[in-house]
Amino acid sequence: MYQRILVPVDGTSTAAQGLREAIELARDQKAEILLLHVVDEWRVAAGDIAAVNLDAGAKALREAGAELLKQAEARVREAGIRVQTVLLEELGVPVGECVVQRARQWPADLIVCGTHGRNGISRVLLGSSAEYILRHAPVPVLLVRAPD
Repeated sequence: MYQRILVPVDGTSTAAQGLREAIELARDQKAEILLLHVVDEWRVAAGDIAAVNLDAGAKALREAGAELLKQAEARVREAGIRVQTVLLEELGVPVGECVVQRARQWPADLIVCGTHGRNGISRVLLGSSAEYILRHAPVPVLLVRAPD
């Protein structure tokens, strides 16, 4: 049923939980996985990465994203599942929109992503990539919430 599963990864425990679910589902469906990491330049601008030089901060994010993809790819390969990786850096494009665009381009049959399950003011202030993906995805979306 699902042969091409897109899994956004960002280094959070919720993304790790989503990856675990995607691996099990891919194993069951004999599907392949596309791991996607979006370099989020807003992390530099918002001060999440302390950087005097924005170029250095963006470079650090790219390197961290590449390492994250490498580790996630190893986990998927260890499970015996075909895997591809993509590191995206789309300046000014929100993460959720990048995921939806890639789901159309690849094309994915399913998107599996972790969610923090935030609501209220924390969702408004922090945004919700998962909500954007859910509302705009061209394919079914499996949201996986990490245990508290």
